[in-house]
Amino acid sequence: MTAAVELQITDVAFGGKGVARANGKAVFVPYVIDGETVSASITREHKKFLEAELESIVTASPHRVEPRCPYFGRCGGCVYQHIDYEHQLALKWRQVKETLRRIGGLKEPPMRPFIPSPIEYEYRNRITVHVRDGAVGFFRRESNKLLDIERCPIALNEVNAQLAELRGSRPRDGHYTLRASAAPRVFTQANDTVAAAMLDLVDRLLGSATGTLIDAYCGAGFFSKRLRGRFGKVIGIDWDQHAIAVAREDANENETYVAVDVETELGARLQSIACNRPEQNDSRNADGTSTSPIDLRFLQSCDSRARPCHFKTIVPDRFDHPTRHVSTNCRNRGSG
Repeated sequence: MTAAVELQITDVAFGGKGVARANGKAVFVPYVIDGETVSASITREHKKFLEAELESIVTASPHRVEPRCPYFGRCGGCVYQHIDYEHQLALKWRQVKETLRRIGGLKEPPMRPFIPSPIEYEYRNRITVHVRDGAVGFFRRESNKLLDIERCPIALNEVNAQLAELRGSRPRDGHYTLRASAAPRVFTQANDTVAAAMLDLVDRLLGSATGTLIDAYCGAGFFSKRLRGRFGKVIGIDWDQHAIAVAREDANENETYVAVDVETELGARLQSIACNRPEQNDSRNADGTSTSPIDLRFLQSCDSRARPCHFKTIVPDRFDHPTRHVSTNCRNRGSG
């Protein structure tokens, strides 16, 4: 570790680290905010960038707030709790836009405002904790060592009650997923209120779409169940046999769910996929709309760094706002 240097933070990169410059290189510093002046120690030097640790805040941002979590800064989960929620939204909106410009090749991504979470804390309906040598908690930041956690402030009270019960049961080493409800143990969105808002959004963006709906990576039918009444046929595809079994339990006559490799099944059912591999399958008209017979109306991605197609509308959402993650909801340009 070198002597502390004074840095001007100019941006916050995807993942939550602040960006500054020193010695002609970018410097990445955790737990800072754009516009701040900080004192930091360089901890690692790479060919094109430097890594640093925050020593002190010289000039604080007006967006800096006191984190509610006593483990913040040590836990590897949340990275934005020191930033007020409105500025978190602004930062992640900008990160999505710049990612789509840099990786997706979109000069002016058609961004809409975030779908915000109405609840900043106590919203997660599940967490996965790890147990090792008596410690029950999450991994420390950038480490494989465990941080013992008594309560997670972003989890629902029902989840924290399960955490307390687990801690008192002297569990064996391993991983434990704690859920707010006794629903089937399949993938669900972690923030129920934002999930509901996203379903409403998709329903609106689909417009007057009818015919056949193919829901790839459908899970237990998160989108399919909401939309099945407006399509003559619904086909849900996922690799998770347990999720498909749950989807089949209350399936209507127009619903079919298959547990197979998604890409293989799509290839067998469809001759052309408009947005499966954009860099390999890039057949579009002069106006940018797809020439594929498939009308890709909507794509929801939990990884906003994924290479996109040409989309008409991009709506980021905040399922997990204090963490580094951000997902996107995209409407195809050719969808009207």
